[in-house]
Amino acid sequence: MPIVVDIDVMLAKRKMSVGELAERVGITPANLAVLKNGRAKAVRFATLAALCDALDCQPGDLLRWESTNGTDA
Repeated sequence: MPIVVDIDVMLAKRKMSVGELAERVGITPANLAVLKNGRAKAVRFATLAALCDALDCQPGDLLRWESTNGTDA
């Protein structure tokens, strides 16, 4: 999938556990794992906003696009 989720990077920078982030955002650790492992098909803006608030970051710190053909557009 060309959208890469970098939640692990922000968790490490903030020295926060998945459980703590899930609690702060108000989602289950299992649902957070689905998102952070790139298996989610969608994310609600409200969830993205809550993640950004809890991690004190911007959406672009959590999500990035990678070209599937090896070149960036």
